[in-house]
Amino acid sequence: MRHQKIRTRLTQKPAHGRMLVRNLVTSMFLYEKVRTTKKRAEAVIPEIDHLIRYAGTHEPHVAIRYLNAKITDKNASRKVMEVLKDRFAKRHSGLTRMVPAGSRKGDGAQLVDLTFVEGEEVTIEATPKKTSASKKK
Repeated sequence: MRHQKIRTRLTQKPAHGRMLVRNLVTSMFLYEKVRTTKKRAEAVIPEIDHLIRYAGTHEPHVAIRYLNAKITDKNASRKVMEVLKDRFAKRHSGLTRMVPAGSRKGDGAQLVDLTFVEGEEVTIEATPKKTSASKKK
């Protein structure tokens, strides 16, 4: 019986499915828009919400280690810590949107464009370079 088993399953072998989700999450964080099948998008959305929420509620050193274990690219985890957690600080869930994009020509699978919803505007401040103010002659 499947009572209270609400997680969306993919039809690949478990290790392949986990890696597919990790790669889709990484691409979503880097490019903020991904075209994929509807079933894969439904499997990725809870993971995206969870990672952004985790980054916003935990200490930075703990969150970075957790993100690096789940994401395959260091730049994606940096973007989550610097941009996305601040952009969605006031939202608890529903951070992504699925827009239907027709069906795939080869096998007829339903395609969707997975994008982030609009959040608050975030500006990243550049750290000034340290210069030696007093030069000895």
